[in-house]
Amino acid sequence: MRIKDLPYADPGNPDVRSGPRFLYWLGRQQRGGQFRALAWGLLNFGSLSALPYPVGIAVEAVSDGGDGAGRRLVLAGLLLALCGAGVALGDVMLHRTAVTNWITAAARIQQLLIRKSAELGSTLTRRVAAGEVVAVSTGDVEKIGWFVEALSRFTAAALTVVLICVGLFFYEPHLALVVAIGAPVVALSVLPLLPPSVRRADVQREKAGRATELASDTVAGLRVLRGIGGEELFLGRYRAASQEVRGAAVRSARLWSLIAAVQVLIPGLLLIAVVWYGVRLAREGTVSVGELVTVYSMVTLLAWPMRHFEEIAMAYSFSRPSARRAARVLALRRVAEPAGGQAESPGGGSGTG
Repeated sequence: MRIKDLPYADPGNPDVRSGPRFLYWLGRQQRGGQFRALAWGLLNFGSLSALPYPVGIAVEAVSDGGDGAGRRLVLAGLLLALCGAGVALGDVMLHRTAVTNWITAAARIQQLLIRKSAELGSTLTRRVAAGEVVAVSTGDVEKIGWFVEALSRFTAAALTVVLICVGLFFYEPHLALVVAIGAPVVALSVLPLLPPSVRRADVQREKAGRATELASDTVAGLRVLRGIGGEELFLGRYRAASQEVRGAAVRSARLWSLIAAVQVLIPGLLLIAVVWYGVRLAREGTVSVGELVTVYSMVTLLAWPMRHFEEIAMAYSFSRPSARRAARVLALRRVAEPAGGQAESPGGGSGTG
């Protein structure tokens, strides 16, 4: 699906039994875009991770010298240019595809909400607060779209990490063992912090949603409030609600900052371990200087795809309550109103048959 083809002829029938089911259904509807983003992500991350290999060839050629050093330097330069082209092309196309996935997912949700609003008509605001509808159609759509587009980038990053570890076993098995042990530790180091972070993010989203609902409903009934002199009362209520949102956001941000610090600390410790062990092997003559530089550079660049583990955790934690709210609105069904023969007919009110 391309942006110029929007809106959808039919946005589909969503699975609204729960928030995760709605996210899964939304991802399935964009399989083509997800696979394209995955392919471009693999090109981008793979080319970036392959840069240390020609650097190692160049270092090895200079340190060894000899008649073939010039040819090896030319080979290293050509490989660097090829990897650089792969990084540039992959980065541009990955960003383009990811933004397309975000916009098309948001457009699908907006169409579903509009269709549901048209189906329910005036009964919508009697079934759910007007502020909640506003919150779903604005902020929640953004959070859901973020998770949908981040999923393919995370998958590409995870596959790249696996390919790096496998490739190192063929290139330098001694140092690859250290990386293979350290990479899962880096990836899983934030797991103990995720459950409390997700809970705090859920609380923040719920409080922010209630504050948005309060503001929208207050604006909608502003004329009535002025008539009864209740502006200050509702202003105080909104002020208290906004302070609750601020406090929840600060508590959530503290844990996310701790997760970000762990994502810097653990890869740094892994890099120190690789350098320390690699220097010992180089002194013993087990590995060459070029191999040590290559592995060191690979571990350094490994930190970039590993950052996507943190991003997907954040995206899911913020999108899950948003998806739950969207599913709750989309799950509403129109019911006939038994009001003195004014009940709605199943065929609508057009009168055509």
